[in-house]
Amino acid sequence: MKPQASADRKRGPLRLSDLAAAHVRELIVSGQLPAGEYIRPETVADDLGISATPAREGLLLLQTEGFLTIEPRRGFSVTALSSEDIRDIYDAQAMLGGELTARAARVISPELVDQLEGIQAELEQAASDKDYESVERLNHRFHETIYRLAGARKIRWLIKTTLAYAPRKFFAAVEGWPEASAQDHRAIIEHLRSGDEEAARAAMAHHVRKAGALLAEHLGASGTLG
Repeated sequence: MKPQASADRKRGPLRLSDLAAAHVRELIVSGQLPAGEYIRPETVADDLGISATPAREGLLLLQTEGFLTIEPRRGFSVTALSSEDIRDIYDAQAMLGGELTARAARVISPELVDQLEGIQAELEQAASDKDYESVERLNHRFHETIYRLAGARKIRWLIKTTLAYAPRKFFAAVEGWPEASAQDHRAIIEHLRSGDEEAARAAMAHHVRKAGALLAEHLGASGTLG
């Protein structure tokens, strides 16, 4: 496993246990840790330059999230996920994201649509330049801008629980993901500008479900799925 701590630190202060959990979670959802592989807290600690105690706490957190299983006398292993599991998670995210986008369409201003257009233009340029770190950052900003506008704190909290299955630091590892972000957003922007709630809902739901299908295919090919 390769250390990826610096990107997480830029996103804001994290407890060391959360840092360890985020690091291993990303390796799992990007397909770099296949189902059944064992993970030692000491290895995670060495990768991140932290002690074994918060590393173990991070692995225990991933156990509660369903990413890891503890086996007696053997330790932590990656829990097998099925293609259906991944698609179900993204179906849930699509419904929640679609609802938030429909609500945003009711209240969005022309100025904010222009802001989304600007984000999208930067994203498309980054995709053209194969600057996938910027694509991921701008993709997150695009969705966050829409979802925050909708209000609905509890729905946003629910959708956040599904985002653990999005490989943010290994965004480019999933074939088709950067391209989907560069292409699908245009339809979402168009419907937000026209204030068409149902079309905006459908465009966002389609985009998220496509991402889930791409991730399921990627993880299946990598051997991560059980």
